[in-house]
Amino acid sequence: MWRDDFLRDLRLARNASPHTLRAYDGDLRRFVAFLGSDEPIEAGRVDVQVLRRYLGRLAEANYGRRSTARALACLRSFYDWLVRLGHLETNPVKLMRTPKLEKKLPNFLEEREVERLIAAAAAWRDRALLETIYSGGLRVSEAVGLDLKDLSLEGGTAHVRGKGGKERLSCLGTPAVQAIERLLSERGLEPGPLFVNRGGTRLDVRSVRRILDRAKAAAGIGKRVSPHTLRHSFATHMLNRGADLRSVQELLGHSNLATTQIYTHVTTQRLKEVYDRAHPRA
Repeated sequence: MWRDDFLRDLRLARNASPHTLRAYDGDLRRFVAFLGSDEPIEAGRVDVQVLRRYLGRLAEANYGRRSTARALACLRSFYDWLVRLGHLETNPVKLMRTPKLEKKLPNFLEEREVERLIAAAAAWRDRALLETIYSGGLRVSEAVGLDLKDLSLEGGTAHVRGKGGKERLSCLGTPAVQAIERLLSERGLEPGPLFVNRGGTRLDVRSVRRILDRAKAAAGIGKRVSPHTLRHSFATHMLNRGADLRSVQELLGHSNLATTQIYTHVTTQRLKEVYDRAHPRA
């Protein structure tokens, strides 16, 4: 089926993540349901008017701008794929303008809040996990994907596999290294996943969220905290302490500098707050 072939091409040729594949599969199914046909590849079947009506249907279903933008990106990629295969001559979605997205400032913790959060972790596995995510600026999927062989504790680094199969070297701070060493002294140096559950299998994302929720409650932190909050905190604290933007980009594994620049809005706001408090002419 054309949808399965497209998604397979995304996975193999473009290393699309499982999350992207699931989202695009749902977007394509909704579009087909809107058309009332399983043959959207027919020449002339889809034009700007059809696409506008489809966006209107999404708006009626209370789709946000980000979800609408993703649905358009999915269709744009799909019709690009059809053009490359010779099924169509042009991509009708390229005539559509993507909705302008509002910039969301990342949620982050203050340095003292991070210290309290990690200190509140009950087990050494949990503390090592949170230290690793924060000190390396890792995505939760990257942290749980770490194997023992990926670590160089003497060098304070970890070999990380990120989005789209991209690999990078991530730094581990001294507290993270010490927590990992304590964890390994308790459970041994068996090869395989670094962070495992009681059954010895790799931790999943849900488990990390539960660990974080317990630590947050124990630390008495009232604000919303997710595993990604630690990654945001890493970037914000690095920039606040003078790290240059490109270095933070490399450490986060962002392919585009513009993705990293959102953190400069946070640090600029903090500078303005300091200025307003301290300058006699503010």
